[in-house]
Amino acid sequence: IIMTTSIAGPFGSFGQTNYSTAKMGIIGFMNSLKLEGEKYNILVNTIAPLAATRLGELSGIFPKEIIPFVQPELVTPVVAYLCSEQCQVSGHIISAGARYYSRIQVVEGTGIRFSQEQEITPELISENYAQITNMDRVFAFNSAKEAFRLALGPFMKR
Repeated sequence: IIMTTSIAGPFGSFGQTNYSTAKMGIIGFMNSLKLEGEKYNILVNTIAPLAATRLGELSGIFPKEIIPFVQPELVTPVVAYLCSEQCQVSGHIISAGARYYSRIQVVEGTGIRFSQEQEITPELISENYAQITNMDRVFAFNSAKEAFRLALGPFMKR
């Protein structure tokens, strides 16, 4: 299964709150569907194309001088690969267009774990905000269950 999102989903786009929200929803849908399809060997991936469509041309999203570089035909090869027997991955988001191809991924930083004895207050969060938001080392999870394991690790029974 190949879904289509937009870079506006994970990264946002000014003036397009509703569009960006819907496109990020597709990523959540893909992440759940890949888990459900796994036991049936169904692969689910998503493309985030950068391509000039008729609507994009009419709305002026793409300046006329850019249109020759963002043709939909440049997205087709990655879709063909993701549909092929050679592709064995599921849950990937691939940005594709203008001869540029890259994986987009939702990641989580290492964060901080406070002790059971500490009272969690806004002041404690403020004092540790730099460590909470540090993205020098990140984790990519295959599911929310994996993310829960990181957050709840010390509290979970093995």
